[in-house]
Amino acid sequence: MPILGALMGFFFLSSAIAALPAHANAPAAVLTPPSQTVTLTAYNAVPAQTDSNPLETASGAYSNPEIVAARSRDLARDLPFGTIIEIRGPSSSEGTCGYGIVAPIIGYRVIADTMNARYTDRIDVLFSTKSNYIMPDGSVKNAATILGVCGGTSIRVVGHVDINNLPKTQAELAAIALGGGLALNK
Repeated sequence: MPILGALMGFFFLSSAIAALPAHANAPAAVLTPPSQTVTLTAYNAVPAQTDSNPLETASGAYSNPEIVAARSRDLARDLPFGTIIEIRGPSSSEGTCGYGIVAPIIGYRVIADTMNARYTDRIDVLFSTKSNYIMPDGSVKNAATILGVCGGTSIRVVGHVDINNLPKTQAELAAIALGGGLALNK
């Protein structure tokens, strides 16, 4: 008799599932983390552009110009320290935006620093003081100066890392971002 009961349960469940609308049986959609639009700027780890200890970020992490970014204070809730972001340049590089020139050295970034309170809706990418480019006129400019101010820049959260154990290179960070997917374990 237990077999008969199990068979009846199976047929009942099968017919109940078949009666569901077609979309109810469809596989769940893969959710893409939402992106948001910010103003993108850059800085160097020097006292004139940070505080009196330029080699340490607001999170306490080392100011590694290969992976660190700062966020304005209004973005703290959405982008806590350790958040890995992908930066997609603005739809057009007009005015003072030189994103197209420095994009190859931006890569993925970890939010590990905080900007001055006077800025809102901004991401500030840390560049090395040695990231210099020779301009067409022969002058030499740092990547932070070349980037300038890029409104309409899209950022997307792609993961999270322990702020006390940050990767040291862009390759390590990219491996986490690409291999780990969205891993926001808070």
